[in-house]
Amino acid sequence: MGLQVENLTVYYQTLRGSVQALEDATFSIADGEIMGLAGESGCGKSTLSNSLVRLVPPLKLIRGRVILDDQELPVADVERMNAYRFRQLSVVPQYAMNAMNPTRKIGRMTSELLRSKRVDYRAALPEIKRRLDLVKLPQEVLKMYPIELSGGMKQRMVMVLSTLLNPSLLIADEITSALDVSTQKAVAEMLVEFRNREFVKSIIVITHDISILYQIADSIMIMYAGQLAEKASTETIIHSPEHPYTKMLIASLPEVGVRYADTRLTGIPGKPPLLLDPPVGCRFRHRCPVAFEKCVEAPPFLEIAKDHFVACWEVFRKYA
Repeated sequence: MGLQVENLTVYYQTLRGSVQALEDATFSIADGEIMGLAGESGCGKSTLSNSLVRLVPPLKLIRGRVILDDQELPVADVERMNAYRFRQLSVVPQYAMNAMNPTRKIGRMTSELLRSKRVDYRAALPEIKRRLDLVKLPQEVLKMYPIELSGGMKQRMVMVLSTLLNPSLLIADEITSALDVSTQKAVAEMLVEFRNREFVKSIIVITHDISILYQIADSIMIMYAGQLAEKASTETIIHSPEHPYTKMLIASLPEVGVRYADTRLTGIPGKPPLLLDPPVGCRFRHRCPVAFEKCVEAPPFLEIAKDHFVACWEVFRKYA
């Protein structure tokens, strides 16, 4: 059960050629798992999530399969995917605070959403109210327009809407990026609560903020320039990473109580490659301090220890 992604390759079609935004992504998520997805801007995080939910032009599926609860999803067919969206998999989109229709009161909008999935609003209303109570929203929000809610209230309302039909997989894309620190913490804790109450089976949390993932994620997957770099338990990624990029990414994070005068943060030299014409092999090799001749070949994403996957020839040499 859970999610299995096999060799998923997705490009953006442009007038200048294909942007190779996601290359041979292969990974799995178990039932009950909260997986964080992290990496630099443009590494393919949102492309991956969009490919699972709604793959439309300019996105184009090149190859790969997506299997959810032992059923292959027709991700390349937008119309056929309608049967799975919201029921089997759902998303809290980036900029979720602007995701609700500003011309509809929230109750009417919820009714229309449920009707589109052939669910009776009146029958679902007691559960809707229970979930509003859970996320500490007054039931009166159903009679309000989105503009009458604060940013944090909108975010929580979208989370309720996205999980009303108890999907197997929830994708939360940068849901804490525009919130203050206290609201970030509350929203992150709600994701865990939704998983614990089995409103959703598993969750992908996409964020730049690894500190959020450290608090709520069971595992973290790191991406770089459209390729998977490393996936392991949260503790392993934070304290014992193996991929050179992961090590440098974690080393660039500030630590509480450490003064700049005492310890300077170490950045990652260079910049990510343009994905219109990415380098062959490992796309991190031009920035990697341990790259060698083998790195002109793309490394596979292999398990080097239980539930610890890495794509790096140098790491494979270490574990050989």
